Amino acid sequence: MGDPKTPRRIWKKPKRPLNYDLLMDELKTIGTFGLKTKRELWKARTELSRVRHQARSLLALGQDMRERKEPILMNSLSKIGLVDKNSTLDDVLNLQVSDLLSRRLQTFVHKILYFKTPYQARQAVVHGHIMIGDRVVTIPSYKVKVEEESNIHLTPESNFNQTLSKPESNLGSSETENLDTEIDMKSENEDVSPKQEIQKETTVQS
Repeated sequence: MGDPKTPRRIWKKPKRPLNYDLLMDELKTIGTFGLKTKRELWKARTELSRVRHQARSLLALGQDMRERKEPILMNSLSKIGLVDKNSTLDDVLNLQVSDLLSRRLQTFVHKILYFKTPYQARQAVVHGHIMIGDRVVTIPSYKVKVEEESNIHLTPESNFNQTLSKPESNLGSSETENLDTEIDMKSENEDVSPKQEIQKETTVQS
């Protein structure tokens, strides 16, 4: 069990941390999901590896033991939206780190409440501007359950209620209409110029 004063690490470093392709992939993932440090990414990878290890261990069991233990794992994963209720262990083995990071509260706040960047969404979560139902959640890495997705909202006293709004599409705006008219004028001029050259050649020959 070990001494509770020195708990085990909940993350593992990659075997080759200085690999260029791995570094670029990690930086891309950190920027996409607004992670603070690489340690958060390593935690997600370690958690995913444990889930996949459980799935592989279930595949190695007998039919009777597997039928009893497999629904427990699938129900726990379906509650947080990683797999569907009708999924199999093969679907669990095909999970990626992005699937696990997309279930974070920070990611849902960024998508649902129309924050400009994931880092702004993280700041709102840490400063207590986000509620799930009737409780304030200040943990960006909180795994949102499927039943909680529709209950994410801002606190009533948050200043983001006045600043955040759904982004409007640029389609159909006056700027795009002007661009369309300019393109049409250019195409008409291009069509007219060859005709004028043909008329000039006929007049010269005559």
